[in-house]
Amino acid sequence: MTRPDFPVPYIAAWSGEHKPMPRVVQVGDGIMLAGQPRDKTGVSWQPWALRQGAGRPEYGKVHGPRQRRAMRRNLCQVCGGPADRNELGWLWLLEDHRADGEPGWPQGEVTTHPPVCRPCAPVAARLCPHLRDHVIAARVGLVILDGVYGQLYTPGPIPAGRNVALFNSPCARWLVGSQLAASLLDVTLIDLPKVTTHAPEARATAGS
Repeated sequence: MTRPDFPVPYIAAWSGEHKPMPRVVQVGDGIMLAGQPRDKTGVSWQPWALRQGAGRPEYGKVHGPRQRRAMRRNLCQVCGGPADRNELGWLWLLEDHRADGEPGWPQGEVTTHPPVCRPCAPVAARLCPHLRDHVIAARVGLVILDGVYGQLYTPGPIPAGRNVALFNSPCARWLVGSQLAASLLDVTLIDLPKVTTHAPEARATAGS
């Protein structure tokens, strides 16, 4: 049984949701999955079954369709409910890259991690490996869903690592997409302790 203080994130995959990967075939302007047409953006997406709760939770793997649903609908990545929003925008947790010295950061930050709600913010900060020990909180006024993250291929087709490509880039047609990517604009950093003043509550998991 899942402990209330250690929830299975909404976007996490379960062992019973895996589907066989179709053969990757090359077409004139990129690749596609055999027997599976590209979507309207020209991207081929890794297939998943929609059986949330089936088998064992796989905390280190993201379920693509639920991740995309959370990004499109601004749902909390932990509980699947509505993410928090105020006059400054949606609540987001980011890896702290301020020490990298990139001018203007985090304006324009590209992320595949959906937003969070207030009760789940401390949970995400504690459980997510990419956030642990170097997390900052932000409000995001403008979210642009403009890219895809996945397995990149070169002619052959030959796997060439995982990457992010904008939908309007030719590289997008050479990817098997696994997650939706977004550019974050109108970003305001906030103090993480101010995100919530109470312990996170257990919330019901939303449907797929």
